[in-house]
Amino acid sequence: MLESDKRLFLRLGERVFHVNNEDWGLGAVVEVMTSSVPGGTCLVRILFEDGKQRTFNNDMDSALCCCYLGLRKNWRFDFGDAPRVARGQSPAKPAARRRIGRA
Repeated sequence: MLESDKRLFLRLGERVFHVNNEDWGLGAVVEVMTSSVPGGTCLVRILFEDGKQRTFNNDMDSALCCCYLGLRKNWRFDFGDAPRVARGQSPAKPAARRRIGRA
């Protein structure tokens, strides 16, 4: 089995959290290790907000894959300083475009 044949759950740089260990905080994938040996393991190393790095199985074809053991991708996006719109209110209208005439 080649590296391209593996079904990986996580990729480098993705953000994750563990559903059973909220005290770990959010984590980021800092290393992905995929064996080139047939039947070899796929591992992923994640740095969590608590300052610890933890290693998990990353092969979705394995019953021990981190996706089946409580690790989830963080799909929440941070839009920074974007204004929040309260429920029931319409968003603010964008500023009108100014037309500049030719001289």
